[in-house]
Amino acid sequence: MHTPVTIIGAGLGGLTLARVLHVRGIPVTVYEAESSPSARAQGGLLDIHDYNGQLALKAAGLLDEFHAIVLEGRQALRVLDRDGTVLLDQADDGTGGRPEVQRGDLRQVLLDSLPAGTVRWGQKVSRTHALGDGRHELTFADGTTVVTSLLVGADGAWSRVRPLLSTATPEYIGKSVVETYLFDAGTRHPAAAKAVGGGMLIAPSPGREIFAHREKDDTLHAYVGLSQPQDWFAAIDFTDAATATTRIAQEFDGWAPELTALITDSDVAPVLRPLYALPSGHRWDRVPGVTLLGDAAHLAAPNGEGANLAMLDGAELGEALTAHPDDVETALIEYERAMFLRGAQTVSDEMPGIDSADNTAHGVIAMFTEKAR
Repeated sequence: MHTPVTIIGAGLGGLTLARVLHVRGIPVTVYEAESSPSARAQGGLLDIHDYNGQLALKAAGLLDEFHAIVLEGRQALRVLDRDGTVLLDQADDGTGGRPEVQRGDLRQVLLDSLPAGTVRWGQKVSRTHALGDGRHELTFADGTTVVTSLLVGADGAWSRVRPLLSTATPEYIGKSVVETYLFDAGTRHPAAAKAVGGGMLIAPSPGREIFAHREKDDTLHAYVGLSQPQDWFAAIDFTDAATATTRIAQEFDGWAPELTALITDSDVAPVLRPLYALPSGHRWDRVPGVTLLGDAAHLAAPNGEGANLAMLDGAELGEALTAHPDDVETALIEYERAMFLRGAQTVSDEMPGIDSADNTAHGVIAMFTEKAR
């Protein structure tokens, strides 16, 4: 295949596609709005699943590099009731199919696997324009333009490429997450560290929940979820860390102190992350010369599958283009058919919603038990 592929977005999905194309000899360029690989923190732990994310890494020829960055023991799982009672304490025996890695480390593995110059940093798309015959023109914030005959939007929730295919826009799901970090946890935050254990903590309750990971360097990374409208969060001054953490912790009044410590003892200012999703079953009619992957295509409420699906999208799109080197449209039809089904199925497999009566420690354990059958 000699048609150069233009990818917008150097996240995990876009980079997986770039790698699969590169090893198969297909020319590719990735344009990324961030100024450099280190322009911002890349998030926390990701569990990379043997049924999707690891398949993508295998297609990219990067399984050995992936295994080298796995954090041992982090598949351990604890489910706690709001009073701190441990109802499930599942050790990591090394046989699980969802090993954990730091998102930034995985992204760096993908970046290191590409030739220098593949990713063009500091290139923020400001406009996309269809030229006909499957060709599209991209205008960047600096005024430069690029014309491509094969465009892939891997640019996340607020994709600038999506409008070429769909009028859908992400909508707030009624829940936001507040992120906190506790450093040197074993020494400085021993009660919280003991509650979290060696891997992941889940402490659910209708309307509010706490998830936490033990990351590398003895860091606890917590995700405090609340079912509230955006106006409620807007009334909190998140530039005042003490006031913000105190206000969020008030919503967990009566919870065990080792759990609320994950809020009040944060070593950084809390970060508010409103959550959005595209309509369930989002799809579009085939438009020549352009497609989407990852959150640009099927943004959903966090369910542990987002990064895995984006990578599998990238790998399968790369393989479809390789299989049909002289018929790009057939490749895109084949790819989109499978991707639409996969995205819809994943949404249906989500955990209980935060407002569900089943969003309790006992309810979550029951769900795990049912899925294991």
